[in-house]
Amino acid sequence: MKNLIRKLVFASIIGFMISTCANRGTISGGEKDKEPPVITRESPENFSTNFNENEIRIYFNEYVKVKDLQKQLIISPPMKTQPAITPLGSASKFIEIKIFDTLQPNTTYAFNFGESIVDNNENNPYSFYRYVFSTGDYIDSLSVEGTIIDAEKKKPEEFVSVMLYQVDSTFTDSIIYKKPPKYITNTLDSTTTFKLENLKAGKYLMIALKDGNNSNKYEQKADRIAFKKEFIDVPTQNTFELKLFTEEPDPKIIRPKQSAGNKIAFGYEGNEKDFKIELLSETPTEFTSRITKDPNADTLNFWYMPKIELDSLLFRVTSLKAKDSIYIKVRDMLKDSLVVKPIQSGILRLNEDFEIEGSIPFKAINNELITLIDKDSLNMSYTTNLDSLKNRLIFDFNKEEDGLYNIKMLPGAITDLFENTNDTLTYSLRTKNASDYGKARINLVNAVFPVIVQLADANGNVAAELYGEKNQPFDFDNLDAGKYFIRVIYDSNKNGKWDTGNYLKKIQPERISYSPAMIEVRANWDIIETFTLN
Repeated sequence: MKNLIRKLVFASIIGFMISTCANRGTISGGEKDKEPPVITRESPENFSTNFNENEIRIYFNEYVKVKDLQKQLIISPPMKTQPAITPLGSASKFIEIKIFDTLQPNTTYAFNFGESIVDNNENNPYSFYRYVFSTGDYIDSLSVEGTIIDAEKKKPEEFVSVMLYQVDSTFTDSIIYKKPPKYITNTLDSTTTFKLENLKAGKYLMIALKDGNNSNKYEQKADRIAFKKEFIDVPTQNTFELKLFTEEPDPKIIRPKQSAGNKIAFGYEGNEKDFKIELLSETPTEFTSRITKDPNADTLNFWYMPKIELDSLLFRVTSLKAKDSIYIKVRDMLKDSLVVKPIQSGILRLNEDFEIEGSIPFKAINNELITLIDKDSLNMSYTTNLDSLKNRLIFDFNKEEDGLYNIKMLPGAITDLFENTNDTLTYSLRTKNASDYGKARINLVNAVFPVIVQLADANGNVAAELYGEKNQPFDFDNLDAGKYFIRVIYDSNKNGKWDTGNYLKKIQPERISYSPAMIEVRANWDIIETFTLN
């Protein structure tokens, strides 16, 4: 009997222990906290008037922290000296703002925290909290709304600042380069729309900046810009569309220097076609020179022969806006070696020419040392043309479907500026069958001509383009299978290319329209698409 009692007690203890362990293993931490923090008090109160404090505290019902403040926080009007905001990285039950700037009189200030305030445990945001106060007797309450679009891309960028500059007796167009705006907001990362709030009635210049340096001022090299040509009057019932673009930099030569023997490199900003480079120093008999564009940098290379026995060379550089005299010190340096490489390799499209590129300007081409044969080993006729700025030799010849072509260049076929010649060069190329490609016919409705019609992939890379001056079908042949957007450029100045805008000249970028959906091109297939433009 005693043994039985012992066994029952032991079994009960084991059962209790197993039950306890099982319960421990299934203890839950409860549901995940999805609630944002709650503000319990603000000191001074939000929307205070006659504000003259230098410290603000916002209290919450739980521990909070501030993250991504540099991106998320927008202060309007901007302050010259940024306030100190804590806690950063650590947690607290209040956020403290210390103001160091001298506040403007009779001005409404707004601190927009975006998504930067989050609780400490689950990072639940207190979304778009705004703390507003006025140094005057009332809170300005007017607002302006609008949308950001991109001049070139289908999808606009994130974190675009929208700014208002007050138009008064001191206003000039150049103010955006020198001073921060009167009011500012930001699209942040969640929307392409904007709203400027707590505005005072008046006349304003409206611009938008993709502000690369977070300076609240326009810097042409670092920023993208959008602007309204006409001033806006607040209050207004209008909504505004701002088209963001990159300005072409003003023509400027930067860091000219000798980069190799008989080679001077002129770095530049702007368009290479806007520059004229002349050597003014005395030159020897039979002097010759060439200018080429560096394929990998914004640099114009000035090549010359023979060597000039001077310590420095005097150049005159003329651009659209300036004419400069530049002295460049020269020293003994090794000349570049001739390297010739093909632009295409393997597959050549039926409608494209074969090109080769040289590291030193080509001086002479001896076609008698160049042969082109097809897959039947028959010699073919061809012509060559030289693009002197790119230093590319272009081969034009008739191509057939499923063709095989071999180009052989014997030594001496190419002579460069320094009298170097090529070694034996051989290039093998082939063409595909027409059935390996797709075709697309694009019909436009409501187009304003002339236009450039392009097919672009999801990343905006252009696969093909056609120019049209009248209403006509646009037929694209030899397209790789894939998906494309139809992109239509309104060539308003009729120069055959897309032109960006210019703020000071009050020129908007040429309009680009994208099809709402991609079209699918398949091999050995013809498609017809109609694109109706607004």
